[in-house]
Amino acid sequence: MKVAVVDIKGKEIGREANLSDAIFAIEPNDHAIYLDVKQHLANKRQGTHKSKERAEIAGSTRKIKKQKGTGTARAGSIKSGVFKGGGRMFGPRPRDYSFKLNKGLKRLARRSALTLKANDKAILVVEDFNFDAPKTKDFVDVVKALGLDNKKSLFVLGASNNNVYLSSRNLKTSEVVMSSELSTYKIMNANNVVFLEGSLEEIEQTLSK
Repeated sequence: MKVAVVDIKGKEIGREANLSDAIFAIEPNDHAIYLDVKQHLANKRQGTHKSKERAEIAGSTRKIKKQKGTGTARAGSIKSGVFKGGGRMFGPRPRDYSFKLNKGLKRLARRSALTLKANDKAILVVEDFNFDAPKTKDFVDVVKALGLDNKKSLFVLGASNNNVYLSSRNLKTSEVVMSSELSTYKIMNANNVVFLEGSLEEIEQTLSK
């Protein structure tokens, strides 16, 4: 698959980038995408939720009424969950929500996500660029020139570029990541994925295994 390379002003420069069919033109596996996104979100959960159970509630331990003859249900503790102020029954406890997926499945998920974006014509390839200094306005100008100012965009860098990263950090709708940080969740969460030319070779080496 070939895509025209553009500059930061959105104009074609007469060069084409070759996107590997093994990454950008496979049969998408929806379940692999689901599992990878689910893992990403689950691993971000703190799992620190906690409510007090009856053993943790402060209160008397005496039996609050006699066992029989009252015409109502038996009750042995004021700390029971059926009473106001009692402990919560089956409440949340601290737990770890994270789980593991094998590397092959995660690579399949990323290839599937990139294929879906390619099918939707939502992939752009931009020649490598840099800024003289971190400046949000410069990055905004690039986003507007590419026609992405009203969309969520994900920029993928091949090498660390502090000026570009810092220039994008204040924008809610744009994110800049290294090719090694590319995840299925980030791909699916963006309307458009913008690859800098230098990132394509590393993407192919990582996902073609």
